[in-house]
Amino acid sequence: MAARQTKASRREGKMSLGGHLVELRKRLYFSALFIVIGAVLGWFSADFLLAQLREPIFLVASEQGRVATLNYDGITSAFDLKLQIAFTVGIVISSPFWLYQIWAFFMPGLTKREIKYTLGFMFSAIPLFLAGCAAGWYVYPHIVALMTSFAPSDDATIITAKTYFDFVLKLVLVVGVAFVLPVFLVLFNFAGLLSAQSIIKSWRIAVLVITLFTAIATPAADVLSMFLLAIPMVLLYFLAAGIAWLHDRRTVKKSNVYSDNEASVLPPSETFSA
Repeated sequence: MAARQTKASRREGKMSLGGHLVELRKRLYFSALFIVIGAVLGWFSADFLLAQLREPIFLVASEQGRVATLNYDGITSAFDLKLQIAFTVGIVISSPFWLYQIWAFFMPGLTKREIKYTLGFMFSAIPLFLAGCAAGWYVYPHIVALMTSFAPSDDATIITAKTYFDFVLKLVLVVGVAFVLPVFLVLFNFAGLLSAQSIIKSWRIAVLVITLFTAIATPAADVLSMFLLAIPMVLLYFLAAGIAWLHDRRTVKKSNVYSDNEASVLPPSETFSA
């Protein structure tokens, strides 16, 4: 009975705080379930990814005439690392499912006409997230090469496996999420939480934040990688602002038409002559 009331209230666009919490719990449960299923698949590909992630270390060592090894500082460190890689893979490959859960929570009671918004969100957020992960994967070897080059030639750089893979995996995920943020701006605009005017007015702050983010992710010595990340992120931000502006403009036009139609059906006012 409660489930039927929740569905009905979502279709009407009204829901109590308790209903929102129940809905959020359900969406989080499904998201976690999909991530776990993806992590099971990621477990079997962890060895291959480990070999790929080691390559920058070996490449830098061969260029500097050194021997490179990754160190595990605990008995369970190797297992913990493989588990971490598995869950990271699970987050990436299950992104279509948990991104949909986010969309469904913020946009309840979708009509048939509004299903196109769902398709637009899915077909934009998922490729952008994967493209961001690919961009992070592309730039991380340059960061590793630069950072390890600061060590003097007479010294040894001791790299623990957990610290190294934490850095790489978090970089890949953060860049992936950064590419999806403009889509969430559009989502909040469609949900009525953020106006296009606010997005446009904040463009200077957005460009500054994007520049700082890409400067941290790709050190100044690798300017090319910095621009390869910054330019598409800035363009995506302005594209999100443009879509939000068109949506707000269409909403205003619809409200004006509705007001005119409502005024036309009102009874004419009586006139009194003096």
